[in-house]
Formats: sequence, structure tokens, C-alpha cells
Amino acid sequence: MLHLGTEAAGLLTIDCGQCLSRFKLGYMTKEYILDGSKVTSLDAFYDAISDTLIPGAYWGRNLVAFNDILRGGFGTPEGGFILRWANSGASRERLGYAETVKQLEKRLEQCHPSNRQHVRADLSRAKQGEGPTVFDWLLEIIREHDVGGDEAEDGVRLVLD
Repeated sequence: MLHLGTEAAGLLTIDCGQCLSRFKLGYMTKEYILDGSKVTSLDAFYDAISDTLIPGAYWGRNLVAFNDILRGGFGTPEGGFILRWANSGASRERLGYAETVKQLEKRLEQCHPSNRQHVRADLSRAKQGEGPTVFDWLLEIIREHDVGGDEAEDGVRLVLD
């Protein structure tokens, strides 16, 4: 016997006797469209995320703070949301190895001395066109909050267009 429970915060509880599951209701999920044609650098990505997800809000404009935004509480819906990255191919190109080298050089200047060897190794690989790019870093952060990620309970769904 299937017993449908109450709907709360965009979640539906289904009691199937021995199993109890909660499903996010698709029609309740807000969608945000990130215009990848405006993403020409990591700083431009931060601008686009600010304009798209949390207009007018102050945040740290770094990768750790971006991860925090995806957890909610900064004006994003508590029940999760869809982030549709339009023109993601253009972003992938612009956030490629040239931007990665630039960001790793900045990181090398600012990092703790104990991290310099690791950052130098990443920088060397990036200069050779190897290893993850800035675009890959961003996807990894977002996917941690998507289905199958360690923070999937945040309900962030990434769609690359």
C-alpha cells in the first residue's frame, strides 16, 4: 500500500510500508540561468553568479565562498534549485588553461608556505595544458551539491547548455 504524506518545503514524503522516502517536487524547483557568454574570467564568473543567484548580496568572491552560496542561506531557495549554465562551451574555453595559470600564479603569491610546492606542481601542469582548469574547479564545486555529491541534500542541479 502506498501512502502519500504531506508536502513541506517542496518535499514529498512517501510511506511504502517498510520504506520511507522523500522526493523533491520538480514543479517547486526554481531555475536560474547563468549566461556563460559573460564569463570571461574567474572574476567575471563571480560577477555573473552574483547577478544570477544573489543580486545585491555581499559574499567573499572566492571558491570557498561560492561553495557556501550553494549550501543556501544567501537568498537561494532552501529547497534547492536548478543552475542552467547557458553558453557553457564559451565559458569552458575562457576558463581554460590560460585562466588557470593566471589563478594559480595568484594563489602561489598568497598561499601558505607549506602549500607552495603543491601549487607550483599544479601551475607546472596547467602551463603544459594538463590537469583541471578553472572551469573544472567550478563544476566540481557545483556537482558536490548535485545528485550523487557529498552535499546533495542542498538540491542544486547543474544543467550545461
